[in-house]
Formats: sequence, structure tokens, C-alpha cells
Amino acid sequence: MERKKHQIVFLLLILIAIKLNASYRTEVYYAYVNNRMEKWKGVIDRMNLIENKSDELLLELVNYQYGYIGYCIGFDKKSEAKRYLDLAEQNIEILERNKYDLSVTNAYKCAFYGFRIGLNKLSAPINGLKSLEHGRTALEIDKDNYFAWIQYGNIQFYMPAAFGGSKQEGIEYFIKAKELLEKDPDDLVENWNYLSLMVLIGQSYTYIDEYNSALAIYEDILRLEPDFLYVKNELYPDLLKKMNE
Repeated sequence: MERKKHQIVFLLLILIAIKLNASYRTEVYYAYVNNRMEKWKGVIDRMNLIENKSDELLLELVNYQYGYIGYCIGFDKKSEAKRYLDLAEQNIEILERNKYDLSVTNAYKCAFYGFRIGLNKLSAPINGLKSLEHGRTALEIDKDNYFAWIQYGNIQFYMPAAFGGSKQEGIEYFIKAKELLEKDPDDLVENWNYLSLMVLIGQSYTYIDEYNSALAIYEDILRLEPDFLYVKNELYPDLLKKMNE
């Protein structure tokens, strides 16, 4: 009887942990959709206070830190970006020491060196090579790592053509990442990474003046999430304006 009670308690603890993780994912997703980054930051800060985080939970936290850092750099909040980047890099070091999903940890290191360039353009020669090295390592370990394809696509898209960069090739890598993500439809539910990737593809097509391709992506996004404010109120109307000029 006593053993059965322990089993029930153990199962309840597992269910609570699953529910909490789902809650973080949901909160971040709707913070992204509704452009409420203060709520996103709140999730990160709450998660950061949890002691003895599992590797899985720590990696989830890193993903949310990654998204928030990108937002901060995009809106020129460099001191805030640096603070959270330092925390995220510490978390990745823990995961790396634990040898937890080395393809994914290398992909994040690739992204974080890219963020370092965003914070200081003069660091591009050194951090650019480090980013490229970790991106390649991530894909050598796991060719099906969608997140690694996104980071490698970013490198190709933003690297000057004189150094081997290609915007078209970068977009092809983004599309590859999208196809890999879509292999598991269940994982697309309330997944901010999927929406973010589609936005990235749409913006990239717009950048190279492939407006019809960008339009198709934005319309797909709005079918999936009609209330996604950034696309609904900014990217989609701005693209239509460009197409009508």
C-alpha cells in the first residue's frame, strides 16, 4: 500500500512538471503573438529562479533567452541583451559539460557568437569564424537539427558575398529548417520558434525583392495565427504597400 502511494505521488509530480513546462511554452507563444515582451521576460526570470533545473528545462530556458536577446538587439537595448546573453551562455556551458544534445548546444553557441557581432560589429572577424565553426559542428552531429539550419542560414544570408555568403542559399537553409519542423505537426502547436522562422523567411524574401514569395509566407502565418500582431499590423501591410508602389 505504501509503495502504491509513493507511485501516485511520483506520477503527480511528473504531471505537475509537464503542466508547468506547457505553461511556459504557452506564455512565451502568446507574448510573442501579442508583442508583449515584458511577459516573455517575466517567464525567463521566473524560470531562472528554479533551482536544480533538469537539462531539458535548462535548454527550454536557453531557447526563451535566445528569443529575448534577439528582440533586445533588434530594438537597440544592448545592455539588456548583453545581460541575458551572459546568462544564456552560462547555461549553455552547463549543458555542454553535461554533454546534453551537443548538436543543439553547438547551434546555440553559433547563434550567441552572432549576437556578439550584433552587440559589437568590430568583433565580426573573430566571432564570425567562431559562429561558423559551431554551426558546421552542429550540422555534422545532426543533419536534422532544424535550429542549426536556421543559424547556418543566418550566416549565409548576412555574410558578404565576397566571403562566400549567399542570400538565396541562406533562404534555402531556412526552408530546410521549416521542412524539418513540419515533420512533427504536434510540435508546431504554440511554438514561437515556428512563427519566428516563417517571419524570417518572409522578411528574407522581401529583402531580395521576391514579394510574391514573401506574400505567400505572410498569408500562411495569418492563416495559422490570425492575431499575430507583428505580421498583421506591420509586415503584411508594409509588403502590400511595396507591391502597389
